[in-house]
Amino acid sequence: MRRGQGYAAPLGISVNGNRVNFAIHVPKEKKCELRLYKKGDEVPDQIYKMPEKDAIGTVRFLEVSDFDFEDYEYNFYIDEVPYVEPYARELTGRKTFGEEMENHTNPIHARISAGPYEWNGDHPLNIPYHEVVAYSLHVRGFTKHRSSKVKHKGTFAGVAEKIPYLKELGINQIQCMPIYEFEDRKKNYTNYWGYGSGFYFAPKESYAAGDSAVNELKDMIRQMHQAGIEVVLYFPFEEGIRTQLVEKCLEYYVLEYHVDGFILNPYNAPMQSIKQNPLLANTKIMKKEERFQNVMRQFLKGDEGMVSDVMWALRRNTGEDGVYNYITDHTGFTLQDVVSYDGKHNEKNGEQNQDGPDYNYSWNCGAEGPSRKKAVVQLRKNQVRNAFFLLLTAQGMPCILAGDEFGNTQNGNNNVYCQDNETAWQNWSKCREDSELLQYVKDLIQLRRDHPILHKENQLLGTDQTSCGIPDVSYHGESAWRVPAIISSRQLGVMYSGAAMKDDECFVAYNMHWLSHTYALPSLPDRKKWYQVLDTKDGLLPKCKLLKNQKLLEVEERTAVFLVGK
Repeated sequence: MRRGQGYAAPLGISVNGNRVNFAIHVPKEKKCELRLYKKGDEVPDQIYKMPEKDAIGTVRFLEVSDFDFEDYEYNFYIDEVPYVEPYARELTGRKTFGEEMENHTNPIHARISAGPYEWNGDHPLNIPYHEVVAYSLHVRGFTKHRSSKVKHKGTFAGVAEKIPYLKELGINQIQCMPIYEFEDRKKNYTNYWGYGSGFYFAPKESYAAGDSAVNELKDMIRQMHQAGIEVVLYFPFEEGIRTQLVEKCLEYYVLEYHVDGFILNPYNAPMQSIKQNPLLANTKIMKKEERFQNVMRQFLKGDEGMVSDVMWALRRNTGEDGVYNYITDHTGFTLQDVVSYDGKHNEKNGEQNQDGPDYNYSWNCGAEGPSRKKAVVQLRKNQVRNAFFLLLTAQGMPCILAGDEFGNTQNGNNNVYCQDNETAWQNWSKCREDSELLQYVKDLIQLRRDHPILHKENQLLGTDQTSCGIPDVSYHGESAWRVPAIISSRQLGVMYSGAAMKDDECFVAYNMHWLSHTYALPSLPDRKKWYQVLDTKDGLLPKCKLLKNQKLLEVEERTAVFLVGK
């Protein structure tokens, strides 16, 4: 093992043949040394001092060569205190999720290399925004519950075991909450979500079933790609993080892990610079935005004055802004809880129910929490179906919260950041209990795919773009071609012209009122007739049903109907 001069950039470690370069930012007037350990050893095999006189700026560096670096781990000591640099690519000693750092008898080490990985021609999928149906999950919580029926519960491998389920559901993108090493146990609570500081370059060791989180994450991504499913990672980053580190981190995951995209906090990440980065030119750079969620939840529960906002939400092309549509997210209620609770119930979090969002735009349908009343249960089922209908018939890219498709609940907790238990874990037994809802969601996703007019690449303008005599999108109510604009309206009819997309004309009637309403149907060209395909109460019809009345459509209370012109 030999020491060489090394070089100051890039920060972190760089492997070149049998040489490894170490570069680290160290505050001035601090002592620094590199310690190398053989795998599993507590006592360093080699110690190299990194004096300030050899630094460039505040970067200390050196090179070590002629050693089997794959058999070694490392960390730094700054003023005799153990320190793992932020560019570390894999950590050891953090295999148990939720273990307090004070219980670690030995300092955390970083691995130098996990060895070469065979991608077998894999690459990011680059599915266009308008073709994506996304699914948001927590890697641990997705399969940790005993009902998940996977071999490797709570891990990257466990997520990969669910690929057949994801394909059958019809999604083609998963969005993973933080997968990097974060402090999962703080002073008095478990950091289940992973917000805050972290070692962003290192996949979380406790999310691996085997002995290499690096290879297991790569395995999961490669298998997802083989199934036609993109992998998008959520990187909130901590406040005040260096912009250089953010960009290098994203570049690293694209180059090293073939990641398809990222969801970023625009307040902590340099969004403009990232979008101009040539290495990230084909990578989805996304951010969360609550407006679609809030509009659709208010419309769903029957608030007045929402029609114009709903029109905006239904036609918005989210890909232009790097956002996506969702009605539920890991922050807030699950969909089952949106229709079961008026207020949050976060007492288990230990903060006297003061944490979590206060404004949820939810409605309990007549009883707070679990209920056996048939009318309440049926209304909740119908409202969940309406919510999925609103999400999957909107133009923008939709994202489903994992478990919503079969009625997963958090028992009214809208902030499960600290709940590493069955409150937050996905209960797969619900999947078998509500197979009708699951099938309905599958049918809706397929309906969306079958009608390209529901997910156009370009923005709908409300004009006749193909000279066919019908605008690409138009709005109707109890009178054809007239928006029900009065403030008390809780209903809307939307017609899509299929001419530009070689699709059928589609008419979607949304009635979120507690009273039934009659819609005037626009006349169809070319002697076509209106057929009913689906409604939210009965689901997908076995066969398209010709409407007896081609001029008027009566829609029951709190119901949506999908028609096609044939």
